[in-house]
Amino acid sequence: MTDRLTVEVVPATDGEVRLALRGDVNLAADEALAEGYAEAARANATRVVLDFADVEYINSTGIALIVRLLAEARRDHREVVALGLTDHYREIFRITRLSDYLTIAESSATSIPEETAR
Repeated sequence: MTDRLTVEVVPATDGEVRLALRGDVNLAADEALAEGYAEAARANATRVVLDFADVEYINSTGIALIVRLLAEARRDHREVVALGLTDHYREIFRITRLSDYLTIAESSATSIPEETAR
């Protein structure tokens, strides 16, 4: 796996876009993450699914990039769902309270049910 983040934008269902992240979420991920979100916005997504299944490492700068994405999504009235987080990063998201601002999905399904618990 490369440490450089790539983001594949995958339209999943009406209104939902999945950002399949591959690599590390760190300072070098800034442009790829921002462009992925911008592409989801251009697709008029109402829900953005961040798929972390192929992410091995997220550092504090990466957390800050995710916070920025969440702020943009909140401003744009878009729901954000995290998918594929390891138990370690689920705990990090809980400790940093990111989990207060996005839904952490339990399954790896492409389309996330509306009633997924936060």
